[in-house]
Amino acid sequence: MKLKYNYLPKQYQVNKKHKINHSYLIEQFFDYKKIFSKIEKIVKQGDYTLGKEVNSFEKNLSKRMGAKHAIGVGNGTDALYLALKAFNIGKGDEVITTPFTFIATVASIVATGAKPVFVDIKFDYNIDEKKIEKAITKKTKAIMPVHWAGRPCELDKLRKIANKYKLKIIQDSCHAIDSRFKNRHIVSYGDICAFSLHPLKNFNVWGDGGFILTQDSTIAKKLCLLRNHGLLNRNTCKMFAYNSRLDTIQAAVANYKLKNKLTNITKKRIRNAYLFDKYLKNISEVFTIERKKYLKEVFHLYILNVKHNRDNLIRYLNKNNIDAKVHYPKPIHLQPAARFLNYKKGDFPIAEKIANTTLSLPVHEFINIEQIKFTANKIRDFYKSIK
Repeated sequence: MKLKYNYLPKQYQVNKKHKINHSYLIEQFFDYKKIFSKIEKIVKQGDYTLGKEVNSFEKNLSKRMGAKHAIGVGNGTDALYLALKAFNIGKGDEVITTPFTFIATVASIVATGAKPVFVDIKFDYNIDEKKIEKAITKKTKAIMPVHWAGRPCELDKLRKIANKYKLKIIQDSCHAIDSRFKNRHIVSYGDICAFSLHPLKNFNVWGDGGFILTQDSTIAKKLCLLRNHGLLNRNTCKMFAYNSRLDTIQAAVANYKLKNKLTNITKKRIRNAYLFDKYLKNISEVFTIERKKYLKEVFHLYILNVKHNRDNLIRYLNKNNIDAKVHYPKPIHLQPAARFLNYKKGDFPIAEKIANTTLSLPVHEFINIEQIKFTANKIRDFYKSIK
């Protein structure tokens, strides 16, 4: 099989046949010319690497998120990896996480030399905190919860477990920008939050990017070294480390979106999700999870549970120009890359069931109420047609 080393994945493409798309890469930067003046200034100054715009973005971000420190890095995967390295997690260690996530969560653990240990999820898609203690061993060093689709995990319960066993909490927050748990930003409950600025995230830039939030000044200093070759200055290296810097141009894009767009993006995604809830609630063949008042979900994805005929429903919606997808059809423990962990089908039944019975609908800020009504009506029409 010939591998394609450079490609545009299908999920990035706008399907011109679909009137309601998951991808919003074109619409999101319709005002791109407003950012060009910032980039022009960067080019004229030659300020490309860890420049003034990065400093400004980190300062504005930490203030917005209620964190003492924000550290820009190359991407969300690096954010997770560097977080693990900051706590000296590596070969011989174990990190507890969920099998229901994107591959990068687990890949970051494996890249350090540590072993990922899976715990099943609940029906809200997040790690089941009640099952974590059984998975803890003498080798366990951290818990890596994933705030799936922008719904925060039960962070107070996770914090109690972590304190009891002296574990670190490294939050995979790549779906969860602007989310809250009991009226506090999620960074308040963990040792580190790792975020992505990938183009398909709620808060995004013109390529790859990521950042880390922490309240720990010592860890923040170490992360700054880890992202930049371990350099104290041009001629002094304190530790051998990595090159994972958020470049200045992407920081300028992020700074613009942080100041001018993020609040509105979050509001519109929440509005759209609750409109979907409203128009889908009387369709007996589908349902959504309970919306809890103490959680601020930010809906990176809108997940719909389907009682039967999920795959046929997706095909029907696609034929009607609605870009329904599955995130993701195969849990990590069943991926070929995870064979060395010796898990098998049936080990995490809820994750496997959710993978087979859910779909995601476009919920981004460019979806309007008429498109939401149209989608709900098409779901209703499908089930009427097969009765």
